Amino acid sequence: MTYQPAMLPPPRKSNTARTVLIVVGAVLALCCVGGTIAGFFLYNAVKEATGPARSTVDTFAGALVARDYPTAYGQLCGPVRNRVSQDDFVRQQSAQPALTGYEIVGLNVMNNNGRVRGSASVRFTPQSGTTVTQAYTLVKEDGDWRICE
Repeated sequence: MTYQPAMLPPPRKSNTARTVLIVVGAVLALCCVGGTIAGFFLYNAVKEATGPARSTVDTFAGALVARDYPTAYGQLCGPVRNRVSQDDFVRQQSAQPALTGYEIVGLNVMNNNGRVRGSASVRFTPQSGTTVTQAYTLVKEDGDWRICE
């Protein structure tokens, strides 16, 4: 008598690899979405912290280029305005070479133990064509940022 093997169903395929890939894909998707959301909030927080300071520097530098010295003088902090009158400031700035443009190349805002300060670097372009980089100290005065050279 010959032996007849019993009919067995085909072996069941394991879905382990597929399950692992699905879980890894879901985790990666969540990380990407979370990273994007965190990046968005971080960008907005930095922009909110530096935006007003950048606006002050932009107004000051733009006024110097436009030779609108009273507007530039208005962006200075109290101690500087106490030390230099507006007429003296206008006289000093008028003696400088005319500027054709500027670019804010650096801006930093710091909060150390509740003391908020900042610094800015502005690259001015005089009519001569060579660039001049000027560093400014920024202070918060009565809730507004001011240039305090």
